[in-house]
Amino acid sequence: MEQTYKMIVDPMLAEMGKNLNEAMRILEDGQREVEEKRRYSRRDIPGPLQGGGQDVTSILQLVQNLMHGDEEDENQGHRRMQNVGEQGHMALLGHSLAAYISVLDRERLRKLTTRILSDTTLWLCRLFRYENGSAYYHEDDREGLIKVCRLVIHSRYEDYTTEGFTVLNTKQPVVYQSAACRPGLGQHLCSQLGLPLSSLCTVPCNTMFGSQHQMDVALLDRLIKDDIDSGKLPLLLLANAGTPGAGHTDKLGRLKELCDQHSMWLHVEGVNLATLALGYVAATSSVMAATKCDSMTLTLGPWLGLPAVPAVTLYRHEDPALSLAAGLTSSQPVEKLRALPLWLSLQYLGHDGIVERIKHASQLSQRLLDHLKKLTSIKTSVEDEINSPVVVFRFSQETSEASSRGSVQGYCGGDREVQDSLNRWLSEQLAHLVPASGVDVVELEDEGTCVRFNPLMTAAVQGTQEGDVDTLVEKLGEMVPLLSSTLRLRQDFREEVYRHTALTYIEDLSWPGLGIIRYEPSSDELDDSKRHLEVENINWNVLKKLQELETDLTFSTGPEFGEEKNCVFVGMATEDLDVAELADSIAAMGREIEESGKLLENMTEVVRKGILEAELQLQKANEEKLLEEGVLRQIPLVGSVLNWFSPVQSSVKGRTFNLAAGSVDSTEPTYSMKAQAVRGTPPATPHLQCKQATARSEAVPALGSSQEPVPEPSEEPGTSPEAKQPVKEGQSEETQPELKVQETQQEVSVR
Repeated sequence: MEQTYKMIVDPMLAEMGKNLNEAMRILEDGQREVEEKRRYSRRDIPGPLQGGGQDVTSILQLVQNLMHGDEEDENQGHRRMQNVGEQGHMALLGHSLAAYISVLDRERLRKLTTRILSDTTLWLCRLFRYENGSAYYHEDDREGLIKVCRLVIHSRYEDYTTEGFTVLNTKQPVVYQSAACRPGLGQHLCSQLGLPLSSLCTVPCNTMFGSQHQMDVALLDRLIKDDIDSGKLPLLLLANAGTPGAGHTDKLGRLKELCDQHSMWLHVEGVNLATLALGYVAATSSVMAATKCDSMTLTLGPWLGLPAVPAVTLYRHEDPALSLAAGLTSSQPVEKLRALPLWLSLQYLGHDGIVERIKHASQLSQRLLDHLKKLTSIKTSVEDEINSPVVVFRFSQETSEASSRGSVQGYCGGDREVQDSLNRWLSEQLAHLVPASGVDVVELEDEGTCVRFNPLMTAAVQGTQEGDVDTLVEKLGEMVPLLSSTLRLRQDFREEVYRHTALTYIEDLSWPGLGIIRYEPSSDELDDSKRHLEVENINWNVLKKLQELETDLTFSTGPEFGEEKNCVFVGMATEDLDVAELADSIAAMGREIEESGKLLENMTEVVRKGILEAELQLQKANEEKLLEEGVLRQIPLVGSVLNWFSPVQSSVKGRTFNLAAGSVDSTEPTYSMKAQAVRGTPPATPHLQCKQATARSEAVPALGSSQEPVPEPSEEPGTSPEAKQPVKEGQSEETQPELKVQETQQEVSVR
């Protein structure tokens, strides 16, 4: 490369080539060091413009950091940059050269731009068999149609230049487009030209004869005649040589005859125009008729893998003044430099290189089409032409095969929606597994959701090869049985779910899987808020258990922004799946989780009621004790004197709560039995102890009738009387019982 730059006489051009090569090397280098990442990571944050400026390397590093972003975006961006190739560098060099050439003196600039424009136009007209044509280069691929339509308005309305839009009131212009055109193209055209939407006429496609993606010529003829009879002026017809969806071509020969009959302008666009460069295209092909149209738009960037090159509109018109008025030509030399990137790239590729790229894309489509014919349940929607570069296919299975047993009522109505969701999933999986194939999803009015393979628009950029097509077919062959079994078992799974009263089947035809279910708890006593929380908790735990199973099935919470919540979304099913066993397992899991929750809730309720009953008994015993002692003993000084001379022997006994029997008993038998035991032995861990602030007692429960009694706490040396005795009568009543539940294997301890 350095030797090449040394051969360039102009030092500015040599330096420009070196700078571009260095810039591309930096931007394409995806293996940056960790220190460099940290160094430039903070520069993502916008800050003030530095006063001293920065060097070129730092700026390019910043651009690289902004381009790649996080790690995932970096990998995708690096892959795209790898496929730019040398021809892409030539296109990028053209933009740099355009800026350099624009500073030349006016005469040299005029000569250079005229040469660039004439060469590029001549090459393109010869390459695509468009004789005696002119070219308009534009960034937006819709801009050429707008300029051409403005040219037709100038041609058909003689006073348009002086009178403006007022002359359109005499005869309203009408633009005709196919129903299969790009969405919004006609509306954009009317918006840019200032025409009302009533000037746009959409012609339906064939419904009985021919392709369902081709314009109905007979109906178009009637529409034109009706508009002429109503005083309107048919202006322009927009036809397709490869519809955006299915890649079908209109009957351009008949449309051209119809336009000549009514003095209309015929404009053609579409990906199939690229096949005009192939030498073996039959003269009788409908695409060949595009060479006779009044104008056509070519998008060479994606066809040839050229970045940042303009689209080209080839047209025929004899009056250069009207072309200048319509904006198709310009007197400014700088405007003509738009063709410079394309001029460089076409020279780099050469005629053979251009034809080879288009031929390679057509061969990829034909290779895929041949493989698809061997796959069952795969239907193609390809035009009956050998050289059609677009392949559209979809998974399709007859409704009669959808269910292996039982009734299919309620399924037939959603057959189209279900298969659309499966094809959408299929397209996403193929694009993920074979990214170099460039497949995407397309929505067609008649066929529904389909998978589209359009190598002319993707192969040059993605670098698609025959091996990628073979891999695509291999992955597709693996997914077809999965799709078939899922569609077949979907209704069976639905019927199995209906057999379980606790399970609810959620009807969502857009979910590409076996189905959506929700476990509903059997309790009807809860209010809506508590029931919603319980449903959410049970289904979340069911989903966690299902995800832990070792199975080929996938379970998820569904789309992030889906309408259904608190559900279990079951994914694609294999052929050997037992849907009855699956439904039984899900119902059993939900029932187990629900019962375990009820067990804990019931145990908590039993303990709470036992504590309340013990508190009532202790309060009643305390009141009886107060009556026995009398009022005088409650007076602080008098009570102390009476207690000194005549101590009170009786005390309020605690209460034990038997979890097994559910009864509240006195602790007196327990203490009397434990008094006989050795005093130094530590007592067993209490299972239920209820402390009442107003009672001089403590409750020590037993787990069952065989529970060992707990001894009365004994006084140890150095222990204060307050620490060893139960709660005294005069203690504060603000202290409330504390409940603590701890599950073990056979017992529950509540303290």
